[in-house]
Amino acid sequence: MESWSLRVIARMHSGFRDKFGIPRQSGRVETLPGTIVFEPEYRNPDALEGLEEFTHLWILWGFSETQRESFHATVRPPRLGGNETKGVFATRSPYRPNPIGLSCVRLIGIDSDEEHGTVLRVLGADLMDGTPIYDIKPYLPYTDAHPEAASGFADREVVRALEVSDPGNLLQELDPDLASIIKELLAEDPRPSYQKKNPERVYGMFYGDLEIRFQVTDGTAIIRSIAHTD
Repeated sequence: MESWSLRVIARMHSGFRDKFGIPRQSGRVETLPGTIVFEPEYRNPDALEGLEEFTHLWILWGFSETQRESFHATVRPPRLGGNETKGVFATRSPYRPNPIGLSCVRLIGIDSDEEHGTVLRVLGADLMDGTPIYDIKPYLPYTDAHPEAASGFADREVVRALEVSDPGNLLQELDPDLASIIKELLAEDPRPSYQKKNPERVYGMFYGDLEIRFQVTDGTAIIRSIAHTD
């Protein structure tokens, strides 16, 4: 079988230390901050000349934590509650022959860092901390945006956002921007589709140096605790 190798040009720095809690698509949590740090051999600022003229970027990256050795032709999309199978090429499942992800992010800054050279500050990325990035391309609305496009089964009203309840007013103890991000992440319902039947189960989600523990009952994510881990 013919194969090609890809060079890692950069890595994502984000608040996600593991997969649980990451939005299932980029842009779902628009205020989610991330920083793209280039590998040493790609820190030439000339490679970014003109990038400041664009507001959005395409990021091609690797599913570094979800690789499989064998090929599976079908998957169970979370959008369908994990109850139906679809062909892998009709989904955005991370379990693919080549574990490559594609995300659209908003570019909010190009900064010079003493240790890492030029870095990109972005919003809306659905990447775990340390995720390898293979390429960056500017988003072009005149060719990349197709408002008339059909979304297939992704248009079905199967997965709905959760209400978020904070009975202990724990979010009020955090920076307002951070509290807003955590609330949006919980509203996206980070639970695996096959684990949505036990309202007594307490889930733990990490973001930055925080562990957020919550339960889901009757369509509401109830925050039980927020603790610093460092």
